[in-house]
Amino acid sequence: MIKMKKALLIMPDFFNYPDVITNGLKKMGYTVEFINDRPSNNAFVKAFIRINRKFLSLYIKKYFNKVMKKISGTNFDLVLLISGQSLSFSESMIKELRIKQKNAVFILYQWDSERNFPYIKKVQYYFDKCFTFEKNDSNKKVKFLPLFYSDYYKKIGSKKTNNVYDFCFIGTAHPKKYSFIKKMSKQLSKVYKKKFIYFYLPSKIVFYYRKLHDSAFRNANIQEFHFTPLIRSQFNKVYEKSKTVLDSPQDGQDGLTIRVIEALGARKKIITTNKDVMNYDFYSENNIYIYDGKFDYSSPFFKEEYKPVDNVIYQKYSIENWLNYMIKGEYKCS
Repeated sequence: MIKMKKALLIMPDFFNYPDVITNGLKKMGYTVEFINDRPSNNAFVKAFIRINRKFLSLYIKKYFNKVMKKISGTNFDLVLLISGQSLSFSESMIKELRIKQKNAVFILYQWDSERNFPYIKKVQYYFDKCFTFEKNDSNKKVKFLPLFYSDYYKKIGSKKTNNVYDFCFIGTAHPKKYSFIKKMSKQLSKVYKKKFIYFYLPSKIVFYYRKLHDSAFRNANIQEFHFTPLIRSQFNKVYEKSKTVLDSPQDGQDGLTIRVIEALGARKKIITTNKDVMNYDFYSENNIYIYDGKFDYSSPFFKEEYKPVDNVIYQKYSIENWLNYMIKGEYKCS
């Protein structure tokens, strides 16, 4: 009988990404224990963790003790920490986890830039392997590894669909992102008539804060925004029936968003403000347009059909290969 390996997955509980990564690990032969990297998904807790986690130190400590009690009887083979700005655990907590799980391989994946979350550099020492989606943060200790697309987007890419929308955007309305998506959408209306735009904000309080403090929101109307995330089934339908996906990274990030990689997986065209996409092996003028404030409608992007990407390159960005590269140090291509 083959003994199942055990993995501890610590990451933000957002959209369905914990399920996607958990399922990927299960396919590799792991049983998975998922731990939210913060004690609550409450908007105020999220905000204070980003601003100064010391305000919640007792609350976080209580949560960490509860986590340690929960996993105390399990010896894990793998501890995988997916880190964004929401990570609430202190350096001493990471150290304690490392001591208690001394036989596990510790892997860190940085899903935000060190400019936005410099604290992450303090805990890199406790990990056997470190990876980042941000090319500028890579070094001898931290390897560059772009994000992934899940099997769902692969399914979209494998079938022909009748597009209902010429372009879509579904995402959090960070100021820079909101501004660019608004401009793109307005200019694209000259050639693309059918669109789906879903700007999400955690609460109306956040909207009014942005309205007061961010110039991008100065003329924003509250009716443009949604204060509950689009449910996954609706999200999937929109993505499946859209020809083009709009993208713009938030401030402080140069790495490709997961939206770009998911569009690759779904074989959708993409318009992005991220110029660095030109340096990736899947870049094609037919499929990807780099927006710099205006559109050239004579570009192959608008004139030509989607050009399929070489299958080896396509497989490289799957969730399977993302996990394989981190855990086994290699890409798996069939």
